Amino acid sequence: MFTGIIETLGTVTAIESNGTNKSFQIESSITHELKIDQSVAHNGVCLTVVNINGNKYTVTAIDETLKRTNLGLLSVGDKINLERCLPANGRLDGHFVQGHVDLTAICTEVKDEDGSWVFKFEYDKSSDQYTVQKGSVCVNGVSLTVVESETGMFSVAIIPYTYEHTNFNSFKVGSKVNIEFDILGKYMIAYMKRMDK
Repeated sequence: MFTGIIETLGTVTAIESNGTNKSFQIESSITHELKIDQSVAHNGVCLTVVNINGNKYTVTAIDETLKRTNLGLLSVGDKINLERCLPANGRLDGHFVQGHVDLTAICTEVKDEDGSWVFKFEYDKSSDQYTVQKGSVCVNGVSLTVVESETGMFSVAIIPYTYEHTNFNSFKVGSKVNIEFDILGKYMIAYMKRMDK
């Protein structure tokens, strides 16, 4: 379980393919605090630490994860949002995030609001996933509040701190991002579908 509050940025230092899987070596300021078998969210994707070497650690993404997320598009040198799992005695500053990405979305607009930024994202309209105004959504692992919401589209406003301390500062029109919709909304949609049967 995560909160969507990014701890730090990591840098991809190596990528290795093994069959349909990919292993990513990440350099980060929190590596010395990690341990083997620990869960860490990478752009919102929960992956297990499988190796640690100095200030670098390795995680592996299987084919299903690569198809459903933007991790397969990563290159050496890319910055990635990192968050360790929520401690049982910690504060929930964002919202409940599982690290299970639902789909990817495309950034369709970046608007500079002279002190903040508004990002608009579009995703598959045939998806049964939804956002609501003032509701929560997780974009590349960042817990955010929805500003605009329509079928297959939503926007979020980004404050300077988030812009500077996450990889939002690298997004441009056409960037592909990972989306995890609010778990409460997903349960409600699933319940309503069952009631219709």
